[in-house]
Amino acid sequence: MMSYEDPPQSKLFYMGINIDKRIRKNHPLRKIEELIDFDFIYNEVRDKYGYNGNESIPPPVILKLMLLLVLYNVRSERELMDTLSERLDWLWFLGFDLDTEIPNHSVLSKARRRWGEEAFRGFYERVVWQCVESGLVDGSKSGLVDGRKIFVDSSLIEADASNNSVVDTKSLKRYLNESYRELEKRLEEEREDEEGDNDDEGGVNSRYISTTDPEAAIVRTSGKAKLRYQTHRAVDGAYEVITATEVTPGDVNEAQKMLWLIDTHKLNTE
Repeated sequence: MMSYEDPPQSKLFYMGINIDKRIRKNHPLRKIEELIDFDFIYNEVRDKYGYNGNESIPPPVILKLMLLLVLYNVRSERELMDTLSERLDWLWFLGFDLDTEIPNHSVLSKARRRWGEEAFRGFYERVVWQCVESGLVDGSKSGLVDGRKIFVDSSLIEADASNNSVVDTKSLKRYLNESYRELEKRLEEEREDEEGDNDDEGGVNSRYISTTDPEAAIVRTSGKAKLRYQTHRAVDGAYEVITATEVTPGDVNEAQKMLWLIDTHKLNTE
């Protein structure tokens, strides 16, 4: 006898709902939850918060949200929050229930500004060291190899800034107001330590800057000039664990960061 589906009807109460039972046992987020301690971030950012006022989103939840953003290649923080209520696995990973209020997307950008780079670098280094202790980095446990083989590479990443934000500093010099002068000063200070800066005569990035993202560099690939960054990585050969990474403006040649990556690889993995 064929059955027919009843029209959807909302229930007033849901009894016995357990999100944990609805997440498969081999889900990648289960492995991450099992192996990585996110609670360390409490001590790392304790001095970044006041002692009164509204309570913040727990720091481990912020860290997990940022991990989901990268792990699932979500295009924006706003989209992450819009999708969150539709994903039982994400809710479970964050320790949320079905009726937990979803945070505003702005909590992530505020946390990044409040915590600073060191908090995230510390999290990354902790995970790398866990890989070392587990024998996932070449030569860290087995003793069969010397652990000296790593691969170094870089990738261009398009900046989230419009080409329309680019201004010619030389043609606009007499019109620059105080904010533009501060912009130029900051850009010059940040690039003083970078090797291979363009000379005074040329170099598009010595003349043109973006008013909305001055750290990005103009790079031409496939005939298109766009504002870009470059990520530089050292990858261990045994299990492809990224052991060192750095982000620079897109015009920094990867060869200029090779020795730095090797030294950081040694520091992170001993």
